[in-house]
Amino acid sequence: MRFRIMAGLAGAVCAALLYGYGLGESGLLGPDEPRYSDIGRAMQTSGDWTTPRLFGEPWFEKPALIYWMGALGFTLGAGDSLAPRLLMPILGIGFLAFYFWRLRGACGAETALAAVAILSTGAGWIGFSHAAVTDLPLTVFFSAGMLLAMPWALDGDRRLLPWAAACFAMASLAKGLVPLVLAAPLAIFGWRRILDWFRPAPVAAFALIGLPWYLLCYWRNGWPFFDEFFLQHHVGRFFREDLQHVQPAWFYLPVFAGLLLPWTPLFAAFATRTLRDDRAFWRDRRLHFFAAWLGFGLLFFSASTNKLPGYLLPLLPAAAAILGLALSRLPRARWILGSVALSAAAFALAGGLLPEALSVGLRRTSVDSIPWLQAAPSLLVAAAVIWAERQGRRHTALALLVALIAANVGLLKFHALPSIRKTASVVELWAELAPQADAICIERIHRSTEFGLRYYSHGRISLCVEVPRPLRLIEGVDRVPYLEASTEATP
Repeated sequence: MRFRIMAGLAGAVCAALLYGYGLGESGLLGPDEPRYSDIGRAMQTSGDWTTPRLFGEPWFEKPALIYWMGALGFTLGAGDSLAPRLLMPILGIGFLAFYFWRLRGACGAETALAAVAILSTGAGWIGFSHAAVTDLPLTVFFSAGMLLAMPWALDGDRRLLPWAAACFAMASLAKGLVPLVLAAPLAIFGWRRILDWFRPAPVAAFALIGLPWYLLCYWRNGWPFFDEFFLQHHVGRFFREDLQHVQPAWFYLPVFAGLLLPWTPLFAAFATRTLRDDRAFWRDRRLHFFAAWLGFGLLFFSASTNKLPGYLLPLLPAAAAILGLALSRLPRARWILGSVALSAAAFALAGGLLPEALSVGLRRTSVDSIPWLQAAPSLLVAAAVIWAERQGRRHTALALLVALIAANVGLLKFHALPSIRKTASVVELWAELAPQADAICIERIHRSTEFGLRYYSHGRISLCVEVPRPLRLIEGVDRVPYLEASTEATP
């Protein structure tokens, strides 16, 4: 009993460091967080939870779930930086518990424990648990649907299909038709039973949850909603080159490796003789299911013209399950897990790089600020992990790795978040401009700064093309904004 209490406390501390600490400290980042957050705040203040409105105008790029989550955060009384992100780590942690439960039943406790450790402490899961964007809600509900549909896909058991359909409906409220396309591998496994999805219970579950908002939003807004939401941001995003996210076909290979850090070295397990000669492992239909989930998603997103790193997040639960299955077949993985501990140093070392990378881009970031001494704990833990594996204590090795990653992430946040707030967010800039906000309009600045200022100013700062004012905010060298007197402002 005492051991379980200590383990629970240690888990709570790790969860706090990974997901809770510094959640709103950095301020909102990039162009998407301020836009989604402004829509959520507008829903909460206006009472109209149907039509998304960005700075007062209808805006149909994404479905309503992300806005509802932000609106709930504002309803709970959180501030401008915390409210939009408040439910993200709660949703993510809740899914991890569900993920362990489903994997333990399908693959065994050892695989489930390893997969949860991999997913929960990977860079992708940690990073997007701190961002008020659509990727984590999509991933949570899509992945829950896939896990609930797994018994049907592998064994024809349709008892959980209504619950799976309900999860897919929630995923469609996070990102439209994307989760329905990503679920295509289910048809590969159960194509002869595909009509099971059209039985009354699954259809009713999906329709009652997923359709009302779409029908009501179309009823209120008509063709502009259909055109912008479905044609421009579904079909167009896949084919068009004018949406600013065009990347080469190989783009997702390094992104996938980065999202799985520090667990990427686990893929070396597939090169070991133990797994190469393990015919039962390669014939395991559970492995085939997760591989189809991962492989189809990679091919689909790689074929798209527009690519963003967060698009791969729904594939990480499948990747973690594959690595968990592989790890459970290895009686010893000393050097592989030791390499994971060394890779975990990346979190501690990134504290000196992340603020500049977010501000000016990774390619222009200097390596002179890397705090190399902060890699020392990872070296010590790597030795401890190798020893634990040699003793056959896999649980101890995984616990050490989780604790190390949590500590390094906490160190990263401690060093980086104050600088990120100053350099990559507009919170500090807004504090400087606030006393004269009614005299300022935005002329030429990066869209991240524009959307951030319009969000934090609650609309007090507008665009010069809309409302000319005495002072124009213009972007200078290295994207540093400055004020310039205007000759076009109205008195």
